[in-house]
Amino acid sequence: MIEIEKVCVDFTAGRGTPTRAVDNVSLHIAAGEIFGIVGTSGAGKSTLLRTLNALTRPSQGRVNVNGVEISALEGKALRQARQRIGMIFQHFNLMHTRTVAQNVAFSLKAAGWERSNIAPRVAEILTLVGLADKANRFPVQLSGGQKQRVGIARAIANHPDVLLCDEPTSALDLETSATILALLRQINAQLGITIVLITHEMNVIKSICDRVAVMSGGKVVESGEVFDVFAHPQHAFTQQLVSHTLNLTLPERLREHLPGQLLKFCLSAIRRSSQYCRRWRSSLASRSIFCMARLSTSANARWAFWWCN
Repeated sequence: MIEIEKVCVDFTAGRGTPTRAVDNVSLHIAAGEIFGIVGTSGAGKSTLLRTLNALTRPSQGRVNVNGVEISALEGKALRQARQRIGMIFQHFNLMHTRTVAQNVAFSLKAAGWERSNIAPRVAEILTLVGLADKANRFPVQLSGGQKQRVGIARAIANHPDVLLCDEPTSALDLETSATILALLRQINAQLGITIVLITHEMNVIKSICDRVAVMSGGKVVESGEVFDVFAHPQHAFTQQLVSHTLNLTLPERLREHLPGQLLKFCLSAIRRSSQYCRRWRSSLASRSIFCMARLSTSANARWAFWWCN
């Protein structure tokens, strides 16, 4: 679906030395998956995301989407390729003088849809995102979560294959963020759209993504299945991010008085037979479990435990 091959992006200010925002990044993103890119501000994740629809051009390397090297396209060919790639933004980017329905319809008009087909599609997509009763409202009359739903509706109205999400929840409160992430999961499952999401929040990655790439200083320092990255982070920067999300450390005063060796155990709850679970419970019956933390989504629950052996 998406192939990023040795991509570098340099920015030059005046006659100064170029600054490398993305440094030799290679990633493969499979069709239909939700892929997360996480890192702190300045890590290069937004710049990398923008190379996927050629809003930013790589200084080196190639970006292929659906077998097409989008980083090499120009003019009409690029506009046609972008119609298959939707994008939602941190600050919604809505037209404040147009209604919800008009905001969504704009993307269809720009794509050349026939007038008679636009209104039915707008109604269909607003129903999908839960805004059927807000079609005639203006953005100023909406909450932050509702504005992001309009942004999502606009991005997927043209039947894209890929949805790019640029910090989609960072401007929202926790409860609203959860509903937006649930909507993105629904869209992924129902429409089969490949989602690439960037964020600085590991909790967002944990709750929605199948795989994740961790960026620092323009480089991908670690990537893999979300469970593996949370359960066994390899890079020091990833370990730091995970430690801020999961409190898997024991108080020092408790450690001092624990007999035996302290062990870490990770369990995947997917497709576990009742016989397996009985054996597992029996094996832990004589151990004291001091800490438990959820490592991934509710649909694929995985857990980490500390116990004293």
